[in-house]
Amino acid sequence: MAKRFVTLVLVAGLSCSLIGTSFAKHKKQPPSDTASADFDYFLLTLSWAPDFCVSNSKERSSAECDPKQHMGLVVRGLSPQYDNGKWPQDCATTPPVASSTVKHMMPIMPGKQLIQYEWSKHGTCSGLSVKDYFGAIEKLYNGLQVPDDFQHPSSSSKTSAAEIEKKFAAANNAPKGAFRVSCPQNEFSAVEICLSKDLQYQACPSTLKDCRASQISVRPVP
Repeated sequence: MAKRFVTLVLVAGLSCSLIGTSFAKHKKQPPSDTASADFDYFLLTLSWAPDFCVSNSKERSSAECDPKQHMGLVVRGLSPQYDNGKWPQDCATTPPVASSTVKHMMPIMPGKQLIQYEWSKHGTCSGLSVKDYFGAIEKLYNGLQVPDDFQHPSSSSKTSAAEIEKKFAAANNAPKGAFRVSCPQNEFSAVEICLSKDLQYQACPSTLKDCRASQISVRPVP
């Protein structure tokens, strides 16, 4: 009887240990799909390299600021967002992004630390695997129709944020309000794109900050 009792205790203890380990592992894994992930929409941010390189002197030695690369719009990140203006972050503990993935993304997302940071901070909350997350970024970037004014402008120009947003929406058959411009110091610095959880263009919520300057400057691509 005593032996049977000890055996039952050991089995029960082992079962609890296995359940606890399984639960801990499950907790650390990102969700398996965007539909079940806890957020309302995606925000794809593309920064304007000519402005970034002028505004961030410490980054001038980076690939993004290499004048031989002639970079215009580059990926800054793809982040899950809530409609109330907040966002989830650091949703799981995962290994670093593989060097092969980093190398593959560098032409459109030129920063090794940026790639690692975006996956850790935002990608883990997307409901996508690391492969699917960066695959989605690449597909969205390559599928974006960039208006002629922003292909490789050789001289500076002035325009309004509303006009830029209108041109991007028209070029991509996107609904009104799907594109938002960032313009610190009245300089065009980025375009933000609102996407549904299945990565389709959608109007941005009113909580997303918009550029309110009547005129902004657009720096040329070197």
